[in-house]
Amino acid sequence: MKVKFILPALTEAKSPYWRPVKYSLFPPLGLATLASWLSDNDETTIQDEHVEEIDLNDEPDLVVIQVYITNAYRAYNIADHYRKKNCYVILGGLHVTSLPEEAMTHADSIFIGPGEDTFPAFLKDFKNKSPKKKYVSLQRSIVGIPPVRRDLIKRHLYLVPNSIVVSRGCPHHCDFCYKDAFFNSKKSFYTQLVDEALAEIDRLPGKHLYFLDDHLLGNQKFASELFEGMKGMGRVFQGASTIDAILRSKLIEKAADAGLRSLFIGFETLSESNLKSSNKKQNLGRDYQQAIRVVQELGIMINGSFVFGLDDDDKDVFKRTVDWGVQMGITTSTYHVLTPYPGTKLFDNYEKEGRILTRNWDLYDTRNVVFKTKNLSPQELKAGYDYAYKEFYSWNNIWKAGTAHDSIKYKLKHLIYAGGWKKFEPLWNFIIKTKQLNNMLPLLEAILSKVSPEKESKKMPEIVSNLSVSVVKN
Repeated sequence: MKVKFILPALTEAKSPYWRPVKYSLFPPLGLATLASWLSDNDETTIQDEHVEEIDLNDEPDLVVIQVYITNAYRAYNIADHYRKKNCYVILGGLHVTSLPEEAMTHADSIFIGPGEDTFPAFLKDFKNKSPKKKYVSLQRSIVGIPPVRRDLIKRHLYLVPNSIVVSRGCPHHCDFCYKDAFFNSKKSFYTQLVDEALAEIDRLPGKHLYFLDDHLLGNQKFASELFEGMKGMGRVFQGASTIDAILRSKLIEKAADAGLRSLFIGFETLSESNLKSSNKKQNLGRDYQQAIRVVQELGIMINGSFVFGLDDDDKDVFKRTVDWGVQMGITTSTYHVLTPYPGTKLFDNYEKEGRILTRNWDLYDTRNVVFKTKNLSPQELKAGYDYAYKEFYSWNNIWKAGTAHDSIKYKLKHLIYAGGWKKFEPLWNFIIKTKQLNNMLPLLEAILSKVSPEKESKKMPEIVSNLSVSVVKN
């Protein structure tokens, strides 16, 4: 059987905002995970439109397409194209789970929720020529799942090919969270067995890992045993956590000992009123500054996430948020325009209040305003969002944020990481076009490496030298 997995390009990946390096970070791990249930005799391919052109001239027996909200129209076009060729097309993903009736018209079968239990069931039905129109996830478990089909991933096309997921979902339920809707109605947070997670890590080459889990520290017992097992592996890794998990225990110290060097933290807003209205209880009453100190003293860089457009936001929220992030020495920031995704409590509330302005899913990219705002006009919200990115990543603020760290090592690390991520776009574009992106991974590993204070004077010049060599070579 010929099986083709497709990740269509997100709309923003083809827009004026397109940053090739941003969409060349991670391979489509979810599709490679589903592929692990196929037989060795099946002819299987994965195509990611963010890094390659999709070949639409073939005629596979089965086409599997992953659908997000801003690639939905593109996904539907591809699905319709293959169905006209009498290929069997299945659709799954966040958007399909949120709007199954919409997706149903473009597929032979659709998948609601995670696919660990439904995809194997579908394959059995498909081979018996009795596939169902809809498969709904009921059994939430990733214990004993087959190893990810990493042989299908084109590693050379990605900066971070060693992405990994050892849990599903999140223990928290923020009103605006798109993924919360994906795990709705059944168990919403669960993990692998520690030994299985460690075995998956052991199969990955090199030093660097990126945990794509929504909350790597979400299960304290699992995370503690995972980090204990990773000690001595010589890994450097990045992941995500909440303020609450950082302050609640010594788990973050265990993560640092295991190799954690960069952490995504959802601050979202500096307003307590906004936190309450968003049901972001895990941030309420928590000392952001203390959490930042804990993380940075362990040598871990912070990527802070912030949302603009919540009802308590005013015209000064953009400058206030940027200035705070710079003052706190946050290395990178990710800003979002509040987006009420279908399937979330936020969308349901705004729809009841008549605040949804459009159902053009291409605009639901967290860059555009798609709802009726309160204290800000749509124009002010969009302009403020653009201002925040421009200001935070100005050379002046990159330098200021770097000086918030006491150690010379981290001042330089901050400058290289933040500046390299945002200020060398032509270089990144050239590296991607010449298919040299994966060659930059050793540089990333060097920047993320931990250096003891007495060695930092030797190590950091080496990192700066490596950066110079990479720029010259490419």
